[in-house]
Amino acid sequence: MGERMPQPADPAEAVIAELTRRGLRIAVAESLTGGLVMAELTRIPGASVVVNGGVVAYDTDVKRSLLGVSAGLLEREGAVHPEVARQMADRVRHVLAVDGRPADLGIATTGVAGPTDQDGKPAGTVYLGVAIGDDVEAIALDLHGDRAEIRAATVRAAIGALLERL
Repeated sequence: MGERMPQPADPAEAVIAELTRRGLRIAVAESLTGGLVMAELTRIPGASVVVNGGVVAYDTDVKRSLLGVSAGLLEREGAVHPEVARQMADRVRHVLAVDGRPADLGIATTGVAGPTDQDGKPAGTVYLGVAIGDDVEAIALDLHGDRAEIRAATVRAAIGALLERL
């Protein structure tokens, strides 16, 4: 059975270092985390070399109007859905292009931080979208805790997902 690699002391620092080493750039689209993923990445010195920027699309309509998430999907499923996370991650790469070049990676968060349900989904239902080039996936999280704990766990999961894929 394979051994898991030990987690680095600072996963965000490891993400920035690996993006820098590989010459890759990232863009971030957030909903429930409200900018916390960007804050985590940009607290690392040198992040400006690899981070294009971030969009906090907290309101569902901003997901549609700014990021181009399918209006039909949002109407049918609401904002807390794996395909919404996928589209956010993919589209933010293009929305935050630099010199006409989309970011190489996109990361997105959408979900319910609580304390109440949203779109019929309970607090702790979270989806991450991860786009690496044209390879786009959604990761479902079932988190527990209060609002702050769910948001913090989402940030850790997003950074961890990036690190695993790099």
